[in-house]
Amino acid sequence: MLNNLNTFTNWIKEQAIPFWSIQGLDEHGASYEKFTVDGLPDITANRRVRVQTRQMFVFSAAYKTGWLKNGMQLVAGLEQYINQFARNNENHHYVHLLDCNHQIINSHQDLYDVAFLLLAYGWRYHVFNDLNSLNAANELLTQIDYRLKEYPGGWCEGDYSSDFRRQNPHMHLFEAFLTLYKFTHNGKWLAKAGEMYCLFETRFLDHQNGVLLEYFTDDWQPALCEKGKIIEPGHMMEWVWLLRQYQKYTQAPVDSICDTLYHNTIKLGLDNSGELLVDEINIESKETNGKKRCWPMTEWLKASLEQARVKGSKDYNYLADADKAAAGLMKHFIRKPEQGRYIDQLDTNNTVINHTAPASTLYHLVMAALEVVEHQKELMHAS
Repeated sequence: MLNNLNTFTNWIKEQAIPFWSIQGLDEHGASYEKFTVDGLPDITANRRVRVQTRQMFVFSAAYKTGWLKNGMQLVAGLEQYINQFARNNENHHYVHLLDCNHQIINSHQDLYDVAFLLLAYGWRYHVFNDLNSLNAANELLTQIDYRLKEYPGGWCEGDYSSDFRRQNPHMHLFEAFLTLYKFTHNGKWLAKAGEMYCLFETRFLDHQNGVLLEYFTDDWQPALCEKGKIIEPGHMMEWVWLLRQYQKYTQAPVDSICDTLYHNTIKLGLDNSGELLVDEINIESKETNGKKRCWPMTEWLKASLEQARVKGSKDYNYLADADKAAAGLMKHFIRKPEQGRYIDQLDTNNTVINHTAPASTLYHLVMAALEVVEHQKELMHAS
């Protein structure tokens, strides 16, 4: 039973981590943005700074789990890269985007980027006892509270004007705050996570339809255009997993909403094959373009394992769903398991429409593998 989960986790350990920790890094020790269908790094692609911080998490976690021996050196190389090329020295923050020659082309501070920088700091502190990272996390929180905090709750998208406010960067801040609390036991981080939980309950969640909305006005009302009707199954599953983490620390009463989000995602988000989650749905028309990306499958895997941990499988077989999600990943997105790469996106017929392997997706894949490892530990402990 659950053979697909084991196959997936072995692939992460034996193929993905070796590939991205060796071929995935350039002469500066920085992560390439993506690999092409030919298995070559796309050296013409712009570089998002958040990719570098996501890889900091990946290599820290892989070292902690025993999948990588030189994690500290790899993380140090990534930090040296962003310090050399991605600092906005005028405003003392990391920028958003570099070009392929490592020149700054977008110097803004972006909230989504901040979330992954905080996540990386938390893991670096945990794995390497890196007190500098913990200090940097505290300073970064103070900075965004001063620069980006916005009425009536949450933060701006960044130090720039934007047409919408989104739940997505706040979801990842929730993840980072929970991570920092888990590893430091400092109640400040749990309090910040509580702010995000409040936003989720009062703004992000469409209680009437039992779904998660994505795009909002400045005062957190659903966007008036079509974007205000968009839901993303991958994010709904991601919130199920995050809410279960929050529940561990606070005993928050999240059972009902986790069940609702999970089963509405299955109801609305499964494609015709029943194997994959679609990217987006219009909650009003229930229409979708049928496209499917790799990362939502990892969130389904994580959510199903957490639901199984809390609920068991008496009324619904969440473990079977976890194995189904792993099977979908291996069949459709990791089509050549002897390689460490994957496929980004399929169309409605499951034909590949984006052959590239974005480095940013590895964060999702590794998070899912960590959840499988944790599940296996709990099984061993129970026996």
